[in-house]
Amino acid sequence: MVAADDAGRTSDIAGKLGVEPGMVVQELGWDEDVDEAVRDAAEERAGDELLDEDAVEVVDLVLMWWREGDGDLVDALVDAIGPLADNGVIWVLTPKTGRPGHVDPSEIAEAAPTAGLAQTSNITVSEGWTGSRLVAPKAAKSRR
Repeated sequence: MVAADDAGRTSDIAGKLGVEPGMVVQELGWDEDVDEAVRDAAEERAGDELLDEDAVEVVDLVLMWWREGDGDLVDALVDAIGPLADNGVIWVLTPKTGRPGHVDPSEIAEAAPTAGLAQTSNITVSEGWTGSRLVAPKAAKSRR
């Protein structure tokens, strides 16, 4: 059963990603193919611009745009964990099946535990992108 207040939330991408007002959100892997609507929604909900790869602040949420050929996903995840807050979340955003740069979901499933993360869910982020939610295992346990 869906509460009336949640009915419109399925179209709210920032809500799907768990972005809340005041959160510090970092974006990794930006390129010309990213979905600007996703970026705009995250910035609008957080109330500030997305931080880039060079940011040194502690971040609450990471949006990692990842495509086939971008390199070693485990290394990228380990780098993303560095500035992540204790209860932070990393969203690995990948092109949907059939689109250029598509990443097989098994690649994320295998890379996450190697990087010390647990995969908790997958969502459709936009018409062209899907997202895999990764957290540190202790954060995953506290949310149960």
